[in-house]
Amino acid sequence: MAYSAEQLEDLASRYSTEAIRLDSQGSHNEAIKLYQQAIAALSGLSEFSADQIYLLRARAYEERVRSLRLLEGTDPQLQPSNGRPRLPIERQTKVFKGGKDFIMKSKPKVSLNEVIGLDDARRALDEAIIFPSKRSDLFPLGWPRGILLYGPPGCGKTLLAAAVASEIDAVFISVDGASIMSKWLGEAEKNVAEVFDAARRDMNRTKKPVIIFVDEVDSIMGTRTQEVGGEVRVRNQFLKEMDGIDDKGTHLKLYVIGATNKPWSLDWPLLRRFQKRVYIPLPDLNSRADMLAHYCSKIDLDPIVKLSVLAKLLEGYSGSDTKDICQAAQLHVVSELFENGKDSDENAKPRQINAGDFKKVLKSRRPSVSTDMIHAYEEWSEGFKAL
Repeated sequence: MAYSAEQLEDLASRYSTEAIRLDSQGSHNEAIKLYQQAIAALSGLSEFSADQIYLLRARAYEERVRSLRLLEGTDPQLQPSNGRPRLPIERQTKVFKGGKDFIMKSKPKVSLNEVIGLDDARRALDEAIIFPSKRSDLFPLGWPRGILLYGPPGCGKTLLAAAVASEIDAVFISVDGASIMSKWLGEAEKNVAEVFDAARRDMNRTKKPVIIFVDEVDSIMGTRTQEVGGEVRVRNQFLKEMDGIDDKGTHLKLYVIGATNKPWSLDWPLLRRFQKRVYIPLPDLNSRADMLAHYCSKIDLDPIVKLSVLAKLLEGYSGSDTKDICQAAQLHVVSELFENGKDSDENAKPRQINAGDFKKVLKSRRPSVSTDMIHAYEEWSEGFKAL
């Protein structure tokens, strides 16, 4: 079965969250199985996106699996001929010695002009980040340092955070909550501290604003029915770091943008640290038409196709869904060329994509976000949004 990018992202999130829970409770063999499923989903996601964050997370989980196998004595490399496990010397002290490869620094190559729609979100980020960065003297009471972006997957949360960083020429530090929690269990609070320490060093060194983007922030600060001491320490460390940002004076240009598909899982103490809580919804009709115009500008589309009509057919589809649908329509006409045996002719080109191609794709592709999910987001937003 072929999965869409949204389905893979959801699977990766669910598998990794459950793996971390089992890992923290000492159920290592069960955790290994779920880490491996998360790795498979992330590997599939990497084929949809050039963003290295998915491969980074997969490598983090692979290292955790190796660590757990060492702890359980099930690593094939540690099995001598007599069948009795041979443990490495490192087992006597610590399997992992820590590191910083869960932190990914990048120079975003996307601008706010490429963000389609999301007017409320852009206005909130203007007020919290862009305007203070340009004229901090106009904000005697300071400005928000914590911004939470929440909503269904595939609607542009990561894109928006990267675009804001590009707009103010900020250092962009990208991490995901699951990697922080699983990388070296028992040292996760040190990983949180290292993220903020790295941000402060970069800010002092470059004299530029720094944005810490935490994807899957609910992995760090989500409510759990059962918790172990390590999870409590991670939560307290994150809250301490967030408080430190606000307490260091009114002109500190260090921001935390958190993203989550499950805002209802977040603790209230964390929500208070995110002064701006912004809903990133499914695209409306005009945004879908603009997205179609953007993606279809890169393919050979029949001029008689009316994108405004096609946009109405895509109600309920996310921005990522829309891209996938355009891609699927392109693949359809390319497949025809191969099936007709014309692929060996270098001058042969696929026919123009017509409305029928899109309709055929839509027959076999449902929206990745259900109506019940949208109702849940809107209900939560009514109680907790802060623009």
